[in-house]
Amino acid sequence: MNLISCIESEAARLTQAGLFFGHGTTNAFDEAAWLALWRLQLPLDALDEHAERELSDAEHAAIAALVDERIATRKPAAYLTGEAWLQGVPFTIDERAIVPRSFIAELIADASIDPWLHPDSRRVLDLCTGNGSLAVLAAMAWPDVEVDALDIDTHALAVAKLNVERHNLALRVRLLQGDGLAGADGPYDLILCNPPYVNSASMAALPAEYRAEPELALAGGADGMDFIRALLRAAPAALNDQGVLVLEIGNEREHFEAAFPALEVVWMETSSGADQVLLVTKENLL
Repeated sequence: MNLISCIESEAARLTQAGLFFGHGTTNAFDEAAWLALWRLQLPLDALDEHAERELSDAEHAAIAALVDERIATRKPAAYLTGEAWLQGVPFTIDERAIVPRSFIAELIADASIDPWLHPDSRRVLDLCTGNGSLAVLAAMAWPDVEVDALDIDTHALAVAKLNVERHNLALRVRLLQGDGLAGADGPYDLILCNPPYVNSASMAALPAEYRAEPELALAGGADGMDFIRALLRAAPAALNDQGVLVLEIGNEREHFEAAFPALEVVWMETSSGADQVLLVTKENLL
């Protein structure tokens, strides 16, 4: 059997098993390709080059066993491979932190945030840093800034440390532990935050793949706004006069607008539309 036939066969098994995709892939074929290429130690973008490669019986069995594990455990593929990619950048990941997937990464990469930054911006905070991916991407995108990566969870920070070191950014990315902005060392020119925002009804209905992730990084209370309420109260004191907050809220725009009806924000365009991430200035927060 060649590689492409194997991937098609394993994708059919993933589909039949009723798995959920959303931690780096959106469909069974891409998930099967990821697992197969990783197991064969091939680059994840090299499928076309290797599609017709004939597999040995041992290689086929190894790929099938990895797919078996994905089906049996319902864990995200990234937890099985120990690696995830965001905006083309590889990150080490395990079950101590949620799988990197923030839409804020798109806004960093495409420079959508840049027009909102003061020319002398030098300090950035990645709040709820988790695996550290946004802090790393921010340091890569803005070579003149110093980045603080803050999280309440020491286990997640241990994963973030691996990624900061992996990308040789230990001199520019500082890891901080604390509860929300109480652990910050501001003021900052920019605060990035992908907080726990999933409302309790949605938490109860999450697929197993999401329940494999740390609940602390996901659950946002009855309306998903518990952490965000505290954040918006504290943010002005943590921002410089021309500072801005970029906040991801996922599918919770309705709850956000109900909780903060008078707050003037800018909704940022991402690949998932213009209702996942918002930007708010210190002036409007005040």
